[in-house]
Amino acid sequence: MFANTYHPPGTAPATLVPLGDVQPVVTLLEYDAASLEERRLERVEDLAVSRGNGKMRWIDIDGLADVDVLNKLGEQFGLHPLALEDVLHAPQRPKVEEFEHHFFIVAQIPFSDGQGKVTFEQVSLFFGKDFLISIQENPESDVFEPVRLRLRTGRGFARTRGHDYLAYALLDCVVDHFFPVLEALGERIELLEDELLDRPTRESLVQLHEIKRTLLQVRRNIWPVRELFTTLSRDESGLVTHETTIFLRDCHDHTIRLMDVIENYRDLTASMMDIYLSAVGMRTNEVMRVLTVVSTIFIPLTFIVGLYGMNFEFMPGLKSPWGFTVCVVGMVLLAAGMLAIFRHKKWI
Repeated sequence: MFANTYHPPGTAPATLVPLGDVQPVVTLLEYDAASLEERRLERVEDLAVSRGNGKMRWIDIDGLADVDVLNKLGEQFGLHPLALEDVLHAPQRPKVEEFEHHFFIVAQIPFSDGQGKVTFEQVSLFFGKDFLISIQENPESDVFEPVRLRLRTGRGFARTRGHDYLAYALLDCVVDHFFPVLEALGERIELLEDELLDRPTRESLVQLHEIKRTLLQVRRNIWPVRELFTTLSRDESGLVTHETTIFLRDCHDHTIRLMDVIENYRDLTASMMDIYLSAVGMRTNEVMRVLTVVSTIFIPLTFIVGLYGMNFEFMPGLKSPWGFTVCVVGMVLLAAGMLAIFRHKKWI
């Protein structure tokens, strides 16, 4: 769950190593308030043709198996080599880095399989004054279709704002994707809590530990996002406008809400562990109480049997034809009397 990729020790900085086996697909969206053009590019060099036409440009790349694409992007847009290395060195901790002419942002998109297992897909963003580049490893993990739909239909502010607003819109999609994942986790926690109260098992304990590990992983990928939005909101380079800052603060509030939900779930899972331990302790006490009652009942019976098992010739009832019957009936009555006393005292 917490595995991370890394280069062999001693590898030179800014070394680009292909990630995955999906060949890059480059899609260009050029738009302004009046029009939008969306097309797939066969070569990265074709991006230079439209540069400087005054339109907003969103360059979307899915697939990281060809490092030449990143190298050419770096040359065209002046992207820092260390930032390009981080794109291929997934998963990275969510962060934002400011360079001379652009920002570099890393975020993690959560996905739930419906069975409680959560996986993450890294998305990397570069945005400057006249471009925005989004990069993902797996095209099937794309969550930006709502933003494309708003651009195509001209709804909202997407077509009338700059690349900083587009970066906000993409990050907002990432943050909003945490809510259904946490909702699914919450439902799983409720079911597990009922199960722990009714019939705690070893499988329940295993599920509880899996949920706690998942919450830790989700927390690790949402906690740094708060700092990310704070850094963007306080930008003094001019790449982030005051109008976009207001939206970034709203997204920052969403991350705080997510953190509150995560902390509530973590507290709940901690209390569920106490419930499990208490339930197991109560079950053990019930078993020990029954065993104690049984042992207590058999103590006098064992005494009687042991007494009459001594090899003495003269003992009461040995010569009587009713001796055995009287002894057994007496032992049964003694056991029944002790049970009646235990029930009267509510020990059983």
